[in-house]
Amino acid sequence: MPIQIGVIGAGGDISDHVKDQAEEIGKLIAQKGCILLCGGLGSVMEYAAKGAKTNNGLTVGILPTEEKEANEYIEILIPTDLGYSRNTTVVLASDAVIAINGSTGTLSEIAMAMNYKIPAIVLKGSGGVADLFSDLHTGDEWQLPWSKDKIQIATTPEEAVNLAMKMTKRKIE
Repeated sequence: MPIQIGVIGAGGDISDHVKDQAEEIGKLIAQKGCILLCGGLGSVMEYAAKGAKTNNGLTVGILPTEEKEANEYIEILIPTDLGYSRNTTVVLASDAVIAINGSTGTLSEIAMAMNYKIPAIVLKGSGGVADLFSDLHTGDEWQLPWSKDKIQIATTPEEAVNLAMKMTKRKIE
């Protein structure tokens, strides 16, 4: 079974730079033979799914509503009618998660990943919650000692995907 990488992040307005980062991460996930999971909606989720889908990757959207409405790049739709609680499903279905930008929903997903011991990678320079965690890490020291070995900082999309694959317990078959 392929590695499933969750892409978590902003659901609102994002800069062109963040759109490019999300799309590149989706592309790399597909090129490495992994499945991309996300919340299925717009913004970071849409651009990551676009990157994966346009590179022949499989995209799964775990939707917050009961409706089967997702961005155009989602191939498999999983409606939950759980609202933000669907974030738990996004995390638990992932072998690793990559955070790009983000707000409170992303913050909850990072916390859940830490609690469930699912590798979490934050993309430094993407803004939002991802940069909040990046800023808490200086050199080899964490300002939040309980985060050590639970969150990794990546500075490029390629580094983020490579860390996700390296940290997961499952390997591509």
